[in-house]
Amino acid sequence: MMETNGGTIRQAFGGLVTFMRKCLFNVLSVGPIPNHIAFIMDGNRRYAKKQNLAEGDGHKAGFLALMTMLRYSYEMGVKYVTVYAFSIDNFKRRPEEVQHVMDLMLEKIEGLLEKESIVNQYGIRIYFIGNLKLLNEPVRVAAEKAMQASANNTKAVLLICVAYTSCDEIVHAVEESCKAKRIEIQALVPGNISNGVIEGIEEDKKINGSVIHDVQESWKDGLYGSEAVDTNGICNEGITDVIHGSQEDKQDVIAATTYEDLVGGLEGSDKQRKIPTIKLVDIEKHMYMAVAPDPDILIRSSGETRLSNFLLWQTTNCPLYSPSALWPELGLRHLVWAVLNFQRSYQYVEKKRKQN
Repeated sequence: MMETNGGTIRQAFGGLVTFMRKCLFNVLSVGPIPNHIAFIMDGNRRYAKKQNLAEGDGHKAGFLALMTMLRYSYEMGVKYVTVYAFSIDNFKRRPEEVQHVMDLMLEKIEGLLEKESIVNQYGIRIYFIGNLKLLNEPVRVAAEKAMQASANNTKAVLLICVAYTSCDEIVHAVEESCKAKRIEIQALVPGNISNGVIEGIEEDKKINGSVIHDVQESWKDGLYGSEAVDTNGICNEGITDVIHGSQEDKQDVIAATTYEDLVGGLEGSDKQRKIPTIKLVDIEKHMYMAVAPDPDILIRSSGETRLSNFLLWQTTNCPLYSPSALWPELGLRHLVWAVLNFQRSYQYVEKKRKQN
C-alpha cells in the first residue's frame, strides 16, 4: 500500500510540475519564441570526472540531458533544435573513447525509433547532418534508417550534427556548387565539351566592338595556367568573385560574356543568357544545414564561448549563451534565461539581419 501511495504522490507531483512548466511557457510566449535553438553539448567528460563516474557514464548522463532539453524546447514551441553530437575532430581522440561514443550513439539512435520515444511523442523529423561517410557502417545505417522512419513527421525537427565541422560543410557546399555550375556550362555549349573541358572556341571574335581572344589561347598564355578551359576553373573563379569581389581583368572572358559571344548564332532573349557563376545563394543551397533556417540562439554549456567549428556560416547574427553548468547539469532555468535574453535583444538582432 505504501508503495502504491508513493507512486501516486510522485505522479501527482509530476503532473503539478508539468502544469507549472506549461504556465511558464505561456508567459514566455507573450514575447517572440525562437524558431531554432542550437546546442553545443560540452562538458560530459568533465561531469563524469566531477561525479567520480566512469568516462562513458558522462556521455550517458549527457544523453538524458539532451532528452530533457528537447522536451522543454518543443513544449515551448521551438520548431527546430540542432545539437553538436560529434565533431570530425573528435575522431582524433583515443580509439576506445571514439568506439564507446559510436556504440552509445548506435544504441540511442535505435532507441529513438521506438514507439514511446520522444520522436513519436512530438512528431519529430530527424536529420543527421555532416559527412556521414566517416561514420562506421552500423551507425551510418542506423542514422539513415532513423531519417527515413521519421520522414513523414512534420511537427518539429531535430538536427543531429555528427562527423561534422563547419569547414567541412563549406568545402562540401563549394564542391557541390562547382558540379552544378559545370552542368549548366556544359548545357550552354553543347558538342564542345570533353570531360568537363570547353574546346575550340572561335579565335578573335568581336563583341560589341571589342575583341575577345581565343579562350583556349588565353589559357595557354598563362592567364589561368592550363591549356584548355576547365569548367572547374570557371567555378573557382566564380567563387573568387563571391569572396573577393569582381575579377575585372577576367571579366571579358567569363563574367560579361554571353552565350552568343562564345558560340554565336543566338537570337532574341537568348542573347541575355550569361555564363553561370557561383553566387552566395548557390553555396547556401548546398550546405548540409540547408534543411533548416539559421539558429536564433546558440547555447554552449560549461562556460565556453568558442564555437569550435560549429555552424560558423549560419550564426552570423545569432546570440551566444554560455552558462557555466556542464552539459548534464543544464536545466530548465538555463533554457528560460537564454530565451529571455533572446527576447530582450530580438529587435536589435532582427534589424542587423535585415541590414545583411
